[in-house]
Order: sequence, then C-alpha cells, then structure tokens
Amino acid sequence: MVKTNSRSPLTVPTCLPVKADGRQLLSTSVQIALVYASVLNVNEPQSNPEAARVSAVAAELRPLIGRLSRRLREEAHPGDLTPSQVAVLARLGREGPTTLTALARSEGMRPQSMGTIISALEAAGLLSGAPDPVDGRQTILSLTVAARETIAASRVSKEDWLFRTIEAKLAPDEYEGLATGITLLKRLLGP
Repeated sequence: MVKTNSRSPLTVPTCLPVKADGRQLLSTSVQIALVYASVLNVNEPQSNPEAARVSAVAAELRPLIGRLSRRLREEAHPGDLTPSQVAVLARLGREGPTTLTALARSEGMRPQSMGTIISALEAAGLLSGAPDPVDGRQTILSLTVAARETIAASRVSKEDWLFRTIEAKLAPDEYEGLATGITLLKRLLGP
C-alpha cells in the first residue's frame, strides 16, 4: 500500500520501518530513493540488457568514486582540521571571499554553526576578516597566505599520490584508457 505525502507529490510506501515512537526510521531522501527504485524496478531483473549494464556500471562506479575520494582525503594531510573546516577552506579557495551568512547558506548549515567553524579557522590563522565595504555590519572572510599554502600542499600531496599509484599499478598502455575514463566522467558531470 502507498500513501501520498502531503508535502510532496511523491508517494511513500507505508511499509517503511518506524521507531517505537512512530517516527520513520529512514530519511526523506532515502524514502524518495526507495520509491524511485521501485518505480523503475531497479531491483528486478531488467529485460533490457543495455539498461542492465548501465545499472551495473552505476552500482560499481558510486562506491569506487567514494573510495577514491576517501583515499585522496587521507593523502591531503589537513592536520587537525575537521571535514567541515576543510570544506569551508575549499569553498573559499574556489569561490573567493564571502560572508559568514553566504558560507553557511552554501554549506547548508545554520549561521551559528558556521560561526564556530569560522572562529576555529581564524584562531588557526587560516582565515581573516575585513569589514564589508557595502554593509559594515557584515565581515568579508578570506583565506590567509597560510591557508593558501595549506591548500596548495594538499593538492600537491593528492596529485603526487595519484601519480605514484597510476605509475605503479597501471601499465603504460592503460594510461590512455584511464584518460578516456576521465573524459567520460567529465561528460557525466556536465559543463
């Protein structure tokens, strides 16, 4: 049996696990994924061999990319920084100076939580703040030279690990296959 969620046009199976207090055990995003999978019959054998192959590739690719991301994070040597602090530094490195409020919005967190992260980064000498020339109540946060050096060292460390690993584990004739895979992944991610 399926019931309609009043906040969403999607349907949610009523057989989802619930806690003793009646709250659903699965997050809304997991519920949506389950509904989507059931609509597409993802878990049933596919009559279309091409769709079955694409499904198998997707199932292999997701955990592989996750493992690669975790391995690269290990190589980054961010010191004592938390993942949230690293994410803030990376965002400022990519997008440039911004306010605490804009950072909180882009990272999907409350400004108070972002304030804690910013305070720790400022105390570590990785961020500096200057008054916003347009709105004096706001502070424009930017990376310090030390932060830029930390980010650059992290990138070099990651790229060095990738270089050494590719060179050690792949034959020279396999490099082109890897380059083709990179081109295909770029196309998946779009412009």
